[in-house]
Amino acid sequence: MAFRLQGINARRWAAFRANRRGFVSLVLFLALFGTSLCAEILANDRPLLLVFRGELHCPLLFDYPETAFGGAFETAADYHDPALRALVEREGWMLWPPVRYSYATVARAETAPFPTPPSAEHWLGTDDSGRDVLARLLYGFRLSVLFGLLLAGSGALIGICVGAVLGYRGGRIDLAGQRFMEIWGAMPVTYLLIILASFVEPTFWMLLGIMLLFGWMGLVDVVRAEFLKGRKQDYVRAARALGVRERRVMFRHILPNALVATISSLPFILNGGIITLTSLDFLGFGLPPDSPALGELLAQGKTNIHAPWIGLTAFGALAVLPCLLVFIGEAVRDAFDPNGGLRA
Repeated sequence: MAFRLQGINARRWAAFRANRRGFVSLVLFLALFGTSLCAEILANDRPLLLVFRGELHCPLLFDYPETAFGGAFETAADYHDPALRALVEREGWMLWPPVRYSYATVARAETAPFPTPPSAEHWLGTDDSGRDVLARLLYGFRLSVLFGLLLAGSGALIGICVGAVLGYRGGRIDLAGQRFMEIWGAMPVTYLLIILASFVEPTFWMLLGIMLLFGWMGLVDVVRAEFLKGRKQDYVRAARALGVRERRVMFRHILPNALVATISSLPFILNGGIITLTSLDFLGFGLPPDSPALGELLAQGKTNIHAPWIGLTAFGALAVLPCLLVFIGEAVRDAFDPNGGLRA
């Protein structure tokens, strides 16, 4: 049985689709993100499949020593080694991905100095370390979007819970929470990350944790306002009079109304998380240097002005991704607007 939206959700979906710019942006974003999720299949320094002497191997998933293909060493096979490739192709074949390089693979076969311009081997050229730009773009896009999704999702969960408690309880709890948020929100997050990076090398989860310490406050005010308004409604008072537990009243009766503003804000929060990570990587205080990051690619474009393909690639990705998220956010906001109606 096909899944069909009904009632108000169907009207919201119709309003979202009526905004063609937002709907097309959503389709493009999902297509780009879905492509980046398959980065290992599209860009890898290992063959997808390998047949040697009639036996099927999968280097994409398993490590094989050179001796498995007639080599002399027990070390992991380097499939870009001409000698090893000749041994395999003599008694079998290899199925390579479209891009034969991973994000950290150095193109040692290149004779020209790095960075090299786009070619049949490197569609978007290489950077100043000899790494394929297209491969780093695929992996970097996925890393940035996943970071933003985790930050936005975790921050929204914490912000909703805090805003619900402050708005529903009110009084001294609300007053104390507001004063704490004013003090906590005044702390310079960027400077804290820069100071931390001077002592230890930040990792993905460390950056996510530090940014999450401050990233949850964006939705607190919105959710708090909805709960302050909702707790005075007649249906909430009736639920209390019937003895319904407070937790059920908060999350069953009031929260659905607060989720409207929350969902409308999520694309913008996602965009902010991606931009923040990119800025830190560009300044050199983000992920480790060998990580595939859009900010690091943009920094390489700034350093290697004589190699415009690097800067143009990074600029294109950072221009398209935020625009798509902003257009999606505007369409979601219009769809959840009770006074907006359908818009062409």
